[in-house]
Amino acid sequence: MAVRLKDIARDLNVSVITVSKAMRGNTDISEATRERVLARMKELDYQPNMMARSLVTGQSFIIGLIVPDLLNPFFTELAKSLGSALRKQSYGLVLASSEDNAEVERSEIRMMLARGVDALLIASCQPKLQGFMSVHNQSTPFVLLDRPFPHLRANFVGTDDYAGGRLATEHLISLGRKRLAYIGSPDISAAAERFRGYRMALRDHGIELREEFVLSNPDVGDAGDEPADDAGYEMMRKLLKRRSRPNGVFCHNDVVAIGAMKATLDAGLSIPKDIAFVGFDNVRYSKYLQIPLTSVDQSTGQLGVAAAQLALDLIAKKVDKPKTILLAPSLVVRQSTIGLGPGGALAANSQVATPGQGAAKRKPVPAAKAKKRAKGRAGI
Repeated sequence: MAVRLKDIARDLNVSVITVSKAMRGNTDISEATRERVLARMKELDYQPNMMARSLVTGQSFIIGLIVPDLLNPFFTELAKSLGSALRKQSYGLVLASSEDNAEVERSEIRMMLARGVDALLIASCQPKLQGFMSVHNQSTPFVLLDRPFPHLRANFVGTDDYAGGRLATEHLISLGRKRLAYIGSPDISAAAERFRGYRMALRDHGIELREEFVLSNPDVGDAGDEPADDAGYEMMRKLLKRRSRPNGVFCHNDVVAIGAMKATLDAGLSIPKDIAFVGFDNVRYSKYLQIPLTSVDQSTGQLGVAAAQLALDLIAKKVDKPKTILLAPSLVVRQSTIGLGPGGALAANSQVATPGQGAAKRKPVPAAKAKKRAKGRAGI
């Protein structure tokens, strides 16, 4: 016979309400009581009847997540973080991919709403706000992830992409690179903000923005008919055919950077001696590449936790007006920009720089000497 809440309550000499509160993580019971209840549940292998629970509460205890590309490691890590945070609050996560297709996204949203999810988390690929209004105009709370709509008052959790773009570009500038290219996507807001950070960093340092060094491709958005690494490879090949090639490249994300670096190596050039690269996302495997990639870190784990908490607060009606949560990016410096020193060690220790710091501090190499060395590698 299935174990019921009243059985656990009777065993512990507490009320059914107390057992229910312990399950939901309510703070109006003592930690000792909560631990006793959870321990007894584990002993009895208690499995809640989710259908009955939904009928009583009017909630499904399921949150939906729609991302543009399940193969992109950034969204995979984000989903993992979200799922872990929600699991601790007895919520489940249903995951879907829009394949970076606006119509598929709308279809997935309709399916999620039909399943009665309590909230939606969406990294939207809609190129225009109009395509998203059907979600905005219904009653299920939602949170935009990673990609905001600039003119929509909505809950949003993401990274300060503008600051990340500046951080990446100023790092390259600090190494003496002045012919700086950008590979991005034309349609999504995150790419637009990263490009704005790149552009403003060039302006503030008196460096010309050369239109021939700015390339975009819809597939760089994260998915599409052509994988993003292939798109990065092809755009880098175009850059290398220019009469004057760049000596530094800031890429929209790490997957694009991986393709761009392969094109550079296939052309017989050296990284970072000839061209230095910075990516964005700092995905888990960036440090294990043939040439470890310098990348802007978005604190993906923290993004997932923040998004989960905001979704739960919306469900509990604790949020009165749209809330924006922006996490500060940091720069993880690796071999793709600073190279290797004597003995195969990094010319500068792999460190993290935050907005306003520019390049990471480099020890034991003195700053002046490191800058001189970087200029020598860049050939300027």
